[in-house]
Amino acid sequence: MINKFILASAITTALTVSTVSNADDRDNRFNFKQIDSSANADDWNAAAPWKLPKGYTQTIVSDETDLNIYDGGRDDWHDMNTVNETGSMAGRFMYRTHELRYPANQPEGGSLSVVDLQTGETTLLAQDPSYNALDGVRWSPWGTVVFAEETEGGRFFEIELNDDLVTAKVIHDRPAVGRLAHEGIDFDTDGNVYVVDEHRGRSVGCDGVVPCGGGVYKFVADTYGDLSAGSLYVLKVTGSDGTGQGEWVGPINAQNARIAGTAAGGQSYQRPEDLEVINGVLYVAVTEGPRDETGTEHYEGRVISVDLESMAVRNFVKADVNVTVEIGKPGEEGFQTGFDSVDNLAEAPNGDLIMIEDNKPSDIWFASTETNDFGASEDVRLFASLTDPGAEGTGIYFSPLDNNTLYVNVQHSTADDGDATWAITRKGKGHWK
Repeated sequence: MINKFILASAITTALTVSTVSNADDRDNRFNFKQIDSSANADDWNAAAPWKLPKGYTQTIVSDETDLNIYDGGRDDWHDMNTVNETGSMAGRFMYRTHELRYPANQPEGGSLSVVDLQTGETTLLAQDPSYNALDGVRWSPWGTVVFAEETEGGRFFEIELNDDLVTAKVIHDRPAVGRLAHEGIDFDTDGNVYVVDEHRGRSVGCDGVVPCGGGVYKFVADTYGDLSAGSLYVLKVTGSDGTGQGEWVGPINAQNARIAGTAAGGQSYQRPEDLEVINGVLYVAVTEGPRDETGTEHYEGRVISVDLESMAVRNFVKADVNVTVEIGKPGEEGFQTGFDSVDNLAEAPNGDLIMIEDNKPSDIWFASTETNDFGASEDVRLFASLTDPGAEGTGIYFSPLDNNTLYVNVQHSTADDGDATWAITRKGKGHWK
């Protein structure tokens, strides 16, 4: 049986940070020695699916034995994570989206669950037959949970919680934030909301018009903390390949944000999936590169950075620029570990950007936010890799109340009812049971 754990106390001790950042045989700023390569699925173990650096452990937080939302052999598709980051019980409850799509495989509708990290109890927070492909989820600065749908014209929701923080008082649809194929959600210090349109804007486009869609958006509320009314803007970039000088243009029509954003001059990217604001810089995971006339990608995705003050847009992590290109798959002749199909992003306790791939094997990378003159990270390291041959990792997340634990989900596992939320923790910290 796989051991699980519960939260014993709030964490106040930060990770030890090394001053060495560039030597392959030494610890990096996050104090781990990178693993030697991506995982090979031939030796995978359902009880320990993550290949990790020495000194780290992996434990299930909550899986389908705790709450099996979709029975009959359907995986629960754990997707994104957040905790109650503020308030009197800050850090105790983890909120998770479940990404199944209707109608055939989820007549119950999309779902959100909540895990009490102190007791281990897992319950259903919200479910509706109309919810489809729920993806991004965040704790707002004013103490609500926001989540959204990843389908075309997807909705953006906000939950006001009851005092117990595990049941919903009311769930609001917030159309002013935009009808989009939502995935990533984040806030800046002013309460502005950043979202993306998860669409292949540079190959699929809109009704045969290419480029179209696949934009990055900013919502500015009329009143701080009130998402019912405000203005939606789209990122426009003057430069080549979506980098150069950016600006927010609009307001645009939030009800048709993809078309309206493109018409306003918004930059089209190829499947932007997540975003993260760190110290005034917006990082955006663009999962795919543009394709040529044969359908071949020019490069395997990237992370761009948007300086929210200067609005400079740059390539922050990109294969063959500051990280290796992936060639083949583990076990194949000539395989080379590399960066491919970046998906979700998170902030590490020391300010690094964490990135996980929508790929098999699904790798987790850390990138220093210290950059060279061209805006590229000076240090990109391979932290972990998923061995489960049918799954991908998603939902990487550090609670601001726990500097020692990286949460990550396993989605559509090969194992029966094998989807779960995992904690990756440094050994010897003593804060988990």
